[in-house]
Amino acid sequence: MVHSRCIAMIPRSIAREPGNWQMNLENSWLPSQSKRLVGNARRISLLLVLISSHLVGGPSGSAQIPAKKNVLILNEVGPSHALTKLVAQELFTGVPDTPGRHVEFYSESFDMLSFPDSLSASELHESLVKQYGRQEFDVVVAVGPDAIKFLGEHAQSLFVDVPIVICGSSADQAGHPKLGSRFTGTWQKLEPTKTLEVALRLFPDTRHVFVVGGTSAFDRTVMSFTKNSMSSFAANVDIAYLTDMAMGELLQKLQNLPEHSVVFYVSLFQDSAGHSFLNATKALPMVASAENGPVFGMSDTYLGHGIVGGDLMNFQEQGKVTARIVSELLDGKQVEDLPIRTLPSMFMFDWNELKRWHIPESSLPSGSIILFREPSLWERTEWIWTTGLLIILGLSVLAAYLQYAGKQLKLAREREGQLSGMLINAEEKERQRIASELHDDYSQRLAVLALGLENVDEATPVSLSDVHKQLRGLVKSTSELGADLHTLSHQLHSSTLESLGLVPAVAAFCKEFMAHQGIRVGFTSNDIPRSVHPDAALCVFRIVQEGLRNLKKHSGAEEAQVDLRMTGDRLEVTVRDEGRGFDLRKLRQNEGLGIRSMVERAHLLGGKFEIHSQTGKGTTLSAWVPFEPKAKVAKR
Repeated sequence: MVHSRCIAMIPRSIAREPGNWQMNLENSWLPSQSKRLVGNARRISLLLVLISSHLVGGPSGSAQIPAKKNVLILNEVGPSHALTKLVAQELFTGVPDTPGRHVEFYSESFDMLSFPDSLSASELHESLVKQYGRQEFDVVVAVGPDAIKFLGEHAQSLFVDVPIVICGSSADQAGHPKLGSRFTGTWQKLEPTKTLEVALRLFPDTRHVFVVGGTSAFDRTVMSFTKNSMSSFAANVDIAYLTDMAMGELLQKLQNLPEHSVVFYVSLFQDSAGHSFLNATKALPMVASAENGPVFGMSDTYLGHGIVGGDLMNFQEQGKVTARIVSELLDGKQVEDLPIRTLPSMFMFDWNELKRWHIPESSLPSGSIILFREPSLWERTEWIWTTGLLIILGLSVLAAYLQYAGKQLKLAREREGQLSGMLINAEEKERQRIASELHDDYSQRLAVLALGLENVDEATPVSLSDVHKQLRGLVKSTSELGADLHTLSHQLHSSTLESLGLVPAVAAFCKEFMAHQGIRVGFTSNDIPRSVHPDAALCVFRIVQEGLRNLKKHSGAEEAQVDLRMTGDRLEVTVRDEGRGFDLRKLRQNEGLGIRSMVERAHLLGGKFEIHSQTGKGTTLSAWVPFEPKAKVAKR
């Protein structure tokens, strides 16, 4: 919470103004009577809150009300001035509320630079006593040389025992006042000679230096110190002091300066005609716009208003240091542990003015601070380029990974194909071995057994009719078993495929399937050469074989059609039925080993395999394989 007021604008009557103080402090004015009513209302509200908290929680309640800390800021100039705004902002942001404390700010602006005859020192003292005699403060902050001198002279009667933090001035500007043990804070170091030295170094052809100042007491004090400091330069350059002039006369003079001139702006709160100005934000821009040469100054509050720069008093840094000191005092630190110290000045420059006067940054003193730098094209678009490069890098990594993964997948598929080929080869070899063993061994042994049974039947006396009957039954069973073994051998490995070729082998299998399974199978072939590559022939034969088996198991159809034709340089085989069909979407979940085997056989030879089916509309299996496969996979 901030309470602000400008004493010099309300002579002999000082009233607090409650309310939030933003950067434009001069907008928060209320009539004196309204302010008292608002203040009383706030006190009553706070009292009611405290009473209700005590009644609800009691003295042992867990909720703890933060301790209220009061800070009074005494400003030398009004709230519109750059120094007042800068220091106040640093205090408000650097002294925040904490769980253990609530900080309330009060601000008073003497503004005796703008209204020098409004109040005498004794009247100002009387007004402060009247306004704040009963108000308890935890810290008082004095901003500016006159505010510091005033509190130093009245330390015995104003804000007794309250720590006073000084800022916003150099010891030379304040006249090196004697401050008591209650004072702490910082002084600035005012060194105009360093600024003039750097100005002459940056502009070595300089012949004339024009020092601009005003007529207020502050202006004259700083100008006197500056004159004494610059006396040593008189032998090298012509130094002229533009003081005791009306603003119009001064601007006309600046517009007609000789070549090879620089301007040193000191301070201009008031001109000789009695007109008051905001020093940094009004008077300085007028001077800088009228002068046709570079302008240098002495304060960081001048940057951005027309000066090139110089060895400047850093009031922003002083405001931050002041805020830290106030926080430490509010937290219980003692004044004697915080002695007054002097902050060094800093070389600071305006980037826009450096560009305007073509001053390379390399010619600036080491460690110089450059403000208001416009970002370069790279700096403005750095995030775009960085993001783009990161995206490109990410995409490159992703592409490399995908390429690597693609190679690995291709290798895996090749290995899978090799493994599938090996498995199919092993399967065919095992089929051939079993078929050969069944045909050459078991079939022969069964034939011998049947012949022996017939011989026994013939040698048995006719009178033994029952024995003859049993022997004839055994002969029949043995013959049937031999026939079944012959069929099984043919199914495992068709000797017809090797001896007669693809078409006769498929036709023979269709007949056998029809005879054994009771399902009519129609077979057609078109322009199929007798000599077909063994791998292609075996692949087509196995697909027909497996397709008819699946038809028997799942379709429920009573007839089927097998078509074999040449399509260009490919063999095409189709197995279709008009059975119950199925939903292809469920095939992936229920895909059997037979279908997988047909797919793999076709793919291994560089062909294709497809299934077309709908529920209630039958199923069609189609396969295409090269007539001359490049790789022999399924060796028989």
